Amino acid sequence: MTAPAQPIQQPKARVAAWRPAFIRSVPLRLSVFLICFLWSVPTLGLLVTSVRDPKNITTSGWWTALLHPFEANQWTLSNYQTVIASDGMGNAFVNSLIVTIPSVAIPITIAAFAAYAFAWIPFRGRGILFTIVVALLVVPIQMSLIPILQIYSAGNLYGSYLGIWLAHTGFGLPLAIFLLYNFISQLPRDIFESAAIDGATHLQVFMRLVLPLSIPAIGAMAIFQFLWVWNDLLVALVFLGPGADVRVLPVALYNLIGSRGGSWHLLTAGAFITMIVPLIVFLLLQRAFVRGILAGSVKS
Repeated sequence: MTAPAQPIQQPKARVAAWRPAFIRSVPLRLSVFLICFLWSVPTLGLLVTSVRDPKNITTSGWWTALLHPFEANQWTLSNYQTVIASDGMGNAFVNSLIVTIPSVAIPITIAAFAAYAFAWIPFRGRGILFTIVVALLVVPIQMSLIPILQIYSAGNLYGSYLGIWLAHTGFGLPLAIFLLYNFISQLPRDIFESAAIDGATHLQVFMRLVLPLSIPAIGAMAIFQFLWVWNDLLVALVFLGPGADVRVLPVALYNLIGSRGGSWHLLTAGAFITMIVPLIVFLLLQRAFVRGILAGSVKS
């Protein structure tokens, strides 16, 4: 005996079933759109102001330029040319890259090895040592600036790239170890037991198994560290100093505010040069950033 055929759902019934769900999501969609709009307006205003003629900036708001976007006489790139050439932002941009790239690679590399050791290598005092590392997260970096600066002065590290690399490495290691440990410790134990049966050493296990599996968490931590180092003013000003030969972008922008406080066309151009790289990095790697933040949050 065959079962009776199910009635075919009519298109109107499907629309009626879909409509309440859409209506319920309208407030959420509007809220997200409003938050994105409010978050983007300052950046848009900064960009528009940085490419406007100085005379137009002092006589009208930046939003008025969007009413007549095709008037070529109100747009100019001379602001960027002046800032990069005469105010040292170009040299500061290169210095920021020199400071940021090693300051990201060194602590991430050390933290990955340390997180694997804390998670899967039993040794005496492991729990106490890990507790000390985690406790360092709550210590303000301002407390350590003067003692470290005294050590740097005695060791001729003040004003050198090596000194700033070591400083950012020390300040970034506790958070990096903590986040990577949370991910690496949640990896299945079976893969480590299988590797041990095959005779793999800890270094082989880390390089061939742990490292490829930890790419999302490492990528997220690298974005964190990159944004913090790139936008850092305090550590760079303390350990590198204001010298033009080692000045990074935040320090150059700080000096630009002091010397050209009323030159909005130059200040906005310098500010946008400072923020363009973090924007590009975050927009290109935001999916990896979200995956890395969620990695290890749910135990499998």
